[in-house]
Amino acid sequence: MATDKIWVLIDTTEGKPSSGGLELLTAARQFGSVVEAVVWGESSEAAAGPAGAHGAARLLVLGDLGGGLAGPAVSSALAARISGGEGPDVILAPSSYECRDIIGRLSVKIDRPVLANIVGLAKEGDGLVTEHGIFGGTQIAKARFTGEGPGLFIVRPKTFAAEESGGGPAEVAQLSAGEAGATAGAKLIARHVEEREGPSLDEAPVVVSGGRGLGAAENYAMIEELAKLLNGAAGASRAIVDAGWVPYSHQVGQTGKTVKPTVYIACGISGATQHMVGMKGAKNIIAINKDAEAPIFSIADLGVVGDVHKVLPKLIDAIKAKK
Repeated sequence: MATDKIWVLIDTTEGKPSSGGLELLTAARQFGSVVEAVVWGESSEAAAGPAGAHGAARLLVLGDLGGGLAGPAVSSALAARISGGEGPDVILAPSSYECRDIIGRLSVKIDRPVLANIVGLAKEGDGLVTEHGIFGGTQIAKARFTGEGPGLFIVRPKTFAAEESGGGPAEVAQLSAGEAGATAGAKLIARHVEEREGPSLDEAPVVVSGGRGLGAAENYAMIEELAKLLNGAAGASRAIVDAGWVPYSHQVGQTGKTVKPTVYIACGISGATQHMVGMKGAKNIIAINKDAEAPIFSIADLGVVGDVHKVLPKLIDAIKAKK
């Protein structure tokens, strides 16, 4: 399977490309000679500048969806372009809800499988080889596409770093809407945006996460306070998300968010493999746990063996005193 021409799906918010899309544009320019970004929705043309700066030569735009879902509209437009002979060799998509929906529908329309949950991607010979974490990330499986037609890839966030190439704005070209059938009748009634203060969890330079060792839901307030003092974001292990202490949007791990901050502080987290998959890429890891044998210490740059109920209040007071 050749990799000469690559499409990168990029979901946008008010014309601002997602970090996951920019990460994949950076990767795409390493693998292909022609890189095009695919965007949709109102104000999506505004993505031409940042998309071009990260390597896209052209921005394929499907504009305002009229309140419809992105999945049926975008997948139909892409399928029509592919059937018309203008398709790519490779389609890369971040693992956002909308992009997964688009790729899933496109897979059915063009009768091609999908390689998903990708944590590594490299060019070997005339094709791309993917890496997938299995058994909780303890083993890596590799795969590659065979046969005719574009390869469909869904890549986990933070697999690549977003880096500008110095290029100017991408050329804007309009995508023609395809035939979506009855699915085009579905309408988006309301969109709920997570309320937060400070940086988002997957973009924050500092992440402070709490686990079962906090003992009770009310003690998560210490995590939030410390994160705020450090201008960071508060995260959580799956255990306390499942217990209902914090929302799923806070979860770090294989089934939650992948983070790669400069500093990651794990408080009362034992270090289950599922959690470590989502944060082990952090540049500096600090672990606080009263169990000296906790697995989290095996990947920590600095370990504090102690009770989080005693360590965190003192740490918070010390930071306040400095400020």
